[in-house]
Amino acid sequence: MNEQQEKVIEYLQTENQVLKEMHGKKRIVLNDDQRRRLAVKGKILGRKLLGEIGTLVTPDTILRSRLTGTNWQPSTLRRWKSGQQVD
Repeated sequence: MNEQQEKVIEYLQTENQVLKEMHGKKRIVLNDDQRRRLAVKGKILGRKLLGEIGTLVTPDTILRSRLTGTNWQPSTLRRWKSGQQVD
């Protein structure tokens, strides 16, 4: 990794820390698109690395997202949220 990439990563980590401080202990509510984008990128990194980098939401929140499946449709999410099991 080059020096510029390391500086970008350090900046983004600091920016995340600032956002966490501003938000306090309130739960961060993500919309479907935000959850999907984080899940796609987070699955590449894996739980251990996500835990080390200090994400805005917990690694479990990112990795348990069902929005990255190839058969995902909004109607599937509505059934999942309502407590019905989706295959």
